[in-house]
Amino acid sequence: MTENINNNIKKANQLKQEKESAAKKLNDQLKDNMSRIKHKILVLSNKGGVGKSSIAVNLACSLSEKGYKVGILDADLHGPSVATMLGFEGKKLQGSPEGILPMSVSTNLVAVSMASLIESSDAPLIWRGPLKAMALKQFLGEVQWGVLDYLVIDSPPGTGDEPLSICQLIPELDGGVIVTTPQGVALLDSRKCVNFLKNLKIPILGIIENMSGLKCPHCGKNIDLFKSGGGKKAAEEFKLPFLGKVPIDLNIVNSADEGKPYICQYKDTETSKIFNQIVGSIISQIIQ
Repeated sequence: MTENINNNIKKANQLKQEKESAAKKLNDQLKDNMSRIKHKILVLSNKGGVGKSSIAVNLACSLSEKGYKVGILDADLHGPSVATMLGFEGKKLQGSPEGILPMSVSTNLVAVSMASLIESSDAPLIWRGPLKAMALKQFLGEVQWGVLDYLVIDSPPGTGDEPLSICQLIPELDGGVIVTTPQGVALLDSRKCVNFLKNLKIPILGIIENMSGLKCPHCGKNIDLFKSGGGKKAAEEFKLPFLGKVPIDLNIVNSADEGKPYICQYKDTETSKIFNQIVGSIISQIIQ
């Protein structure tokens, strides 16, 4: 009996050592990966439906179009949409002896999304916080991101597990970009994101007001469907950079559904110029 107890203790200690060794290896991989990426940007909002993923995808594509090497991580584990917007929905991530290979979207852009790991787009991800935190850690540590200029992280709505995990795993984040909509109630949601980043001592690169007006295709008059000024008001209240207003553009919706980023298809439009100005403002803050 004593021998059995000793064997069990020995096995338990061995299992503990193996877990500690695996954890250390993943931590080392994460640090090594992040050291190869010059700048990391978190895109977040306090509620869904504000077009945050669309903004994140087009910001990443704008950076890549400027010649930067860019990665985009879809950290919205329960509602991954980056794969659809970038045209690799249904494609599975591949492994190599060195780790997971990200999806190659273009010459300068790679991406990773949970959508490339689940069995089907209809399958729900029924995970609690610890599993989600581990998945994000593996995305950051085990994916072979390579040498990048920028990593754009599309966070799910809110200030819960996923954005908190990202901020804790990458304390050297260059900053967060908050996406909101124009109506006054957006000010309340923006405050939560601002205070979330401040509490974690993450720099705030600015606020983007999305869905800011629609130009009538018939008369050319601008229509404020969701009022106007919520994002700008929030930026002024907190003395933060107001990065710009992105209008409602039907081609943004169509591009997302087609898996062809707007910024790549409609380079000469006013909205593309706005995206590029926003990116220029973000870059100037990071490299100053």
